Amino acid sequence: MAKKAEAVEYVWLVCSECGDQNYRTPVNVRGGLPEKLKSGIKKYSPRLRKHTVHKIKRK
Repeated sequence: MAKKAEAVEYVWLVCSECGDQNYRTPVNVRGGLPEKLKSGIKKYSPRLRKHTVHKIKRK
């Protein structure tokens, strides 16, 4: 019997402009990646002090 924790994988969100790993988010492994995560998410980059596109980087 699989545990609930095994169905979730953590991925890093990397800024596309400066390359910093700013955020870590859980992703459901069974359902595949949501389209929102594949294309990139606009998140705040503390180094640049503005919102930029962040892409996925796996462990």
